[in-house]
Amino acid sequence: MSREEKYSGRTIRSVQLSFRLIEALQVQGGVGVSDLASKLGHSKSTIYSHLRTLEQENIVVQEESGYRLSLRMLDIANSVRNQFGNYEVVRKEVNKLANETGEIAQFGIEEYGKISYLHKSTGDQAVETASDIGKQQPLYSTALGKTILAHLSRQKMYEITSRIDYSKKTPNTITNTSDLHEELEQISERGYGVDDEENIEGLRCVAAPVKKGDTVFGAVGITGPSSRFTKQRIENSLSDKVKSTSNIIELNTKFS
Repeated sequence: MSREEKYSGRTIRSVQLSFRLIEALQVQGGVGVSDLASKLGHSKSTIYSHLRTLEQENIVVQEESGYRLSLRMLDIANSVRNQFGNYEVVRKEVNKLANETGEIAQFGIEEYGKISYLHKSTGDQAVETASDIGKQQPLYSTALGKTILAHLSRQKMYEITSRIDYSKKTPNTITNTSDLHEELEQISERGYGVDDEENIEGLRCVAAPVKKGDTVFGAVGITGPSSRFTKQRIENSLSDKVKSTSNIIELNTKFS
C-alpha cells in the first residue's frame, strides 16, 4: 500500500504540496518557480504562494539562482535526532566502533517500512556508503534493516514484509518474501544480520539488534569493502564487535 493510498481521504493537499516542495529542494537547491511548477504539476501561482509561505516561516530562502532550503532545517533535524532518548549513548558507541575497526559504523531505526540512519561515523580506512544521517534505505537489502525485521514481533514483521515493493539493486538482492523470511529466521538464530553486497555491489555490512526489554528499537552495524569484509572475518570477528557494541548501548540505555 502506498503512502497516498494509506492516508487517502484524511489529508490536507496544501500541506502535502508544501512537503513535496521541501523534498524537491532537498534534491536540488537553486530552483526557480517555473521548474518547480513543471516538476510538481501545479501552476506557477500556486507554487509561488507555497514558497512565499515557506519563506515567511524561514523554511526556504530565495536567492538569485532560485529557492533553496534554509539552515533552519539543520536545526530541526538536530532537534529530531536529540529527541531520540539515548542518542548520546548511541553516538559515543558508534564512534568508538568506527575508530576500532577503521570502517563505517552506523545506527538505524525502522520508520515507515524503511531503515532510517540516526548516526554514522567514519573510520580512517572507510569507504563511502549510502548510509547518510537521515537517509532511508530498504529494509530487505540492508543488514541493519533485515536485523531489525528479524527481531520484531512476528505480527509486526509480517505486516511490514507484506507491503514491501522489491527492487533488485544488485545480483544478490533478495526479491521475494519467501526468501526474505528464510533469511530473517537465520538472522534471528545467530543474532546478527549480513548485507552480502545486496544493497551496493562491493560492500558488505554486518549488524546486530539493539533492544530495550523485549522490543527492538534499532540496529548497529559496520560496513566495508567485500575484500576486507570476508565471510570468515564477519563470522569470526566483526559480528562479535557489533554484538558487543549493541550490548553496551543496551546496558547504558537500561541504566541511564
